[in-house]
Amino acid sequence: SLALAPALAAGLVRPEVAVTAVTGTSGAGKSLKPHLLGSEVMGSASVYGVGGAHRHTPEFIQNLTTAAGTRVAVSFTPVLAPMPRGILTTATAPLAGETDTAAARAVYDKAYADEPFVHLLPEDTWPSTAATLGANTVQLQTTVDADAGRLVVVAALDNLTKGTAGAAVQSMNLALGLPEPTALPTTGVAP
Repeated sequence: SLALAPALAAGLVRPEVAVTAVTGTSGAGKSLKPHLLGSEVMGSASVYGVGGAHRHTPEFIQNLTTAAGTRVAVSFTPVLAPMPRGILTTATAPLAGETDTAAARAVYDKAYADEPFVHLLPEDTWPSTAATLGANTVQLQTTVDADAGRLVVVAALDNLTKGTAGAAVQSMNLALGLPEPTALPTTGVAP
């Protein structure tokens, strides 16, 4: 949702998005499942919840529809990767008109200027899950694929820190009138 909401709200893209998210095994929950065993996951990547079957697809549709002000179609393909935590998402949408990378970056700069946990990286620097490990942050990068006529946004986060637990602390801070980043790490621990 964070990857495409600004572009949809600004009318940069049409409301037809495609999302591929690579996730670690912790994204599948804590229950014991044979396909999540280390011996099954290591050295392999696999898709799951394809074709609208993933439990978060309705949430994406709801959030992006709210941002766009019109129904947004979402094609979501999650990919299980051999890592314990983190999500790396590539989200694309067809451009609604003439837009270049600089114009797209300006929209994202404005949308997230006051957000302490959403970081638009410098041009030509791409998000990675290691850089968000242990942090309540999301790294974003955006570019325009002129040949394909699409906006491409890449996002990375640590789903354990920037998941429900981080959201709960962040919401509590706001509810209690505390500074939003209180008790939430903003720097990843990986080099």
